Amino acid sequence: MSTRPALLEQIPKGRLFIGGEWTDSQSGRTLSTINPATGETLGVVPLADATDVDHAVRAAHDAQPAWAAIPGPERGERLRALARALREHCEELARLDALNSGNVIAGMRRDVDWAAESLEYFAGIIPEIKGEVLPTDASALSYTIREPFGVVAKINPYNHPIRFAAEKLAAPLAAGNTVVVKPPEQAPLSSLVLGRLLQGILPPGVVNIVTGDGPTTGAALVRHPLVRRIALIGSVEAGRAVMRAASDELKTVTLELGGKNPLILFPDVEPDDAAEAAVGAMNLNRAGQSCSSTSRIFVHRRLHDAFVTALLARVRSLRLGPPELEDSQVGCLISKEQYEKVLTYIEAGKREGARLLLGGSVPEDPRLQRGFFILPTVFDRVRHEMKIAQEEIFGPVMSILTWEDEDEMVRQVNDVIYGLSAAIYTHDYAAAHRLARRIEAGYIWVNIPGGHTLGSPYGGIKQSGIGREECLDELLSYTQVKSVRMRLNTRV
Repeated sequence: MSTRPALLEQIPKGRLFIGGEWTDSQSGRTLSTINPATGETLGVVPLADATDVDHAVRAAHDAQPAWAAIPGPERGERLRALARALREHCEELARLDALNSGNVIAGMRRDVDWAAESLEYFAGIIPEIKGEVLPTDASALSYTIREPFGVVAKINPYNHPIRFAAEKLAAPLAAGNTVVVKPPEQAPLSSLVLGRLLQGILPPGVVNIVTGDGPTTGAALVRHPLVRRIALIGSVEAGRAVMRAASDELKTVTLELGGKNPLILFPDVEPDDAAEAAVGAMNLNRAGQSCSSTSRIFVHRRLHDAFVTALLARVRSLRLGPPELEDSQVGCLISKEQYEKVLTYIEAGKREGARLLLGGSVPEDPRLQRGFFILPTVFDRVRHEMKIAQEEIFGPVMSILTWEDEDEMVRQVNDVIYGLSAAIYTHDYAAAHRLARRIEAGYIWVNIPGGHTLGSPYGGIKQSGIGREECLDELLSYTQVKSVRMRLNTRV
């Protein structure tokens, strides 16, 4: 059976999506993209250079005035039409992302659904793009107008390829901007399929897709003078690079970056519930490659032993397997580079004295030998200063830290450069409210193992990012405020 979904066959090979058409790259350079579970090459895509990026940005710039002039309700209907197209092709898109990213197919289906729901959500709140009339004296009128930036650059990561490609179009398009998307170099194929779906739904040039890497394609996009608004989802290092490049022209930037997120377990939680939360919040269906994974588990000393027993039993029951198979529960890492990075962190944990309870190696299953699979890994007796407790691993590695004193626990929770999310498990809701205020993170879950709600602002503090997404704030962030003061007396 072919590993290439049928919709992918409709994409011209080796092309960029610019101005509503499939266009040859001027650079002639290419990138191969693989199935990380097998090493099989799935396709070859262009490595767009500055000339290609300029072509895409100018197409977006030329299309923007007409797109912004379309009434908001009609723009919203175009977004809803794209949501319908995503749902119609859900199985093909989910399978393609499973093959190209190594994430299990069940999670990829949910990604398609989330992208469609996001498009519908932002289509519905377009009327909230409105100005204000300001109090003044009777002889004058003061009011504000919200206007789009123009061309928006979207730079996406590999852990949610189709979700981010489609979902992150919603707010800028709803606000009247046009977009140039740079898909992840490791998993670009579903973004190109999105270009195929866009044809006939959005006018030419409203969305453009340029494949390539960060140093060449991403850097050219960030530095282009016609790009005034940039949004990146990625690592802290990538965020710093984007901010440096954008600073010359003082561009507006949103960054959703990494996390070293805590799961805090109080002694009143049932061990099995705590273990289920720890596994669910680690996003192992993506092999832990999620910025919101709760990789630091702070368990109260009275719960520790029972929790560890339950956690190990729960982790041992998980099924690693080819991501496209329905019964697979744990996927693989995206690349050899990431695979080797995670193994290096595991060795660091052992070297610094953490106790390896489970995993820490590659699976013995012969079906998985060609892929970048690492067994879900559990360390105990982790100290706060250890590398595995301080740095984002972006892999299936859980670190258990034990606590008794709440103040000291909170100090350790906050004593990292990140501040994206945190999860608290307890039946003491006074304690939960207290901790939610004390923890330095942008998104807090209480007795919920992760997940987002549209309308609830998502984003980090400290070096986990700038800005909020998935809410009205995100929509308004793609507009600029203009003030108008007018004298009503016609005599000047």
